[in-house]
Amino acid sequence: MTDAARIAEFLRRQAGRATQRGSPLYVGLLERLAADVEAGGPAWALLRSRAGEREGDALPLRLMAAAHRLVLTGAAPALARWYPSAGGAGTPEQAWPDLRALLAGRAAELDALLDAPLQTNEPGRSAALLPGFLTVARTTGLPLRVLEVGASAGLNLHWDRYRYEAPGFAFGPPGSPVRLRDVYEGAPPEPAAVAVASRAGCDRNPLDPESEEDRLVLRSAVWADQTDRLALLDAALAVARAHPVAIERSDALPWLDERLAARAGGRATVVVHSIVVQYLPRPDRARLRERIETAGAAATHAAPLAWLRLEPPGRARADDGPDRGLAELRLSTWPGGRELRLGAAGYHGRPVRLAMSGA
Repeated sequence: MTDAARIAEFLRRQAGRATQRGSPLYVGLLERLAADVEAGGPAWALLRSRAGEREGDALPLRLMAAAHRLVLTGAAPALARWYPSAGGAGTPEQAWPDLRALLAGRAAELDALLDAPLQTNEPGRSAALLPGFLTVARTTGLPLRVLEVGASAGLNLHWDRYRYEAPGFAFGPPGSPVRLRDVYEGAPPEPAAVAVASRAGCDRNPLDPESEEDRLVLRSAVWADQTDRLALLDAALAVARAHPVAIERSDALPWLDERLAARAGGRATVVVHSIVVQYLPRPDRARLRERIETAGAAATHAAPLAWLRLEPPGRARADDGPDRGLAELRLSTWPGGRELRLGAAGYHGRPVRLAMSGA
């Protein structure tokens, strides 16, 4: 496979994901970008130096975020006419000539933006993680010590400060600006009283909700025709600014080693992450599990440990079945080492399908 064919394949795969996740604008633009790469157009001129990247580096999403950033800052007014996030409206057919012109005319600026890793923080994923937190609180009867790896700006560390509503179910402050309504397909989570004793997070490149630049980074990564996600992000950033939590700059493994070495008597420690593992080198994925299981072996009923994660499923589960295109929600608890598949959810949080079963 040639370098151009490989990058075009990455772009088309991302177009397929955009189809599953409801972004017709990005579907059409990603497909046209792939064709432009194959034809040797400005997309290929911009991306050819990155032909050695692996798919996990998220080149298509970084490209779309770079273009979206220019739209949101007012630097790409022609393209902004078609982007709902900037008040525009249009089809991929209408937007493509202006995106192509942007690639050709602002190549150096876009190339510099592509050097940055993809930075996202989806507060909608809190609706998927909530059933896991409720399960730990209900089964242990203890306040929670929450440790998030790959926390970005830490928005999902504020999950208990968001409002969740479904028929027969409500959780969280009624006045919260973050409102997640009717995200559960089928039965909602089983209610439980929850107290969060402490919360902390780490990230290789943490973002600060107080920083205008960092807020722009996160807003740029939202797909331009999904204004509901953008509004949810803005509301979650407001909550994070009102309740600051420092996110430490660190790789996951040394940060977790330090925190799991400290026993937390009278609290249930919950290690949590969402759509993080795919960005880790494969050896680090195995080490992450090993570290958590080792800490789990030392857990007690007075200081239990839980591992809550929303991550892409293994290949056997990814290609078929009713949860095709969704991430898996899993919870492991110690003492005992029990693992549950709690259900599945969209990569941006919606929909959440709960189906608690032993793994």
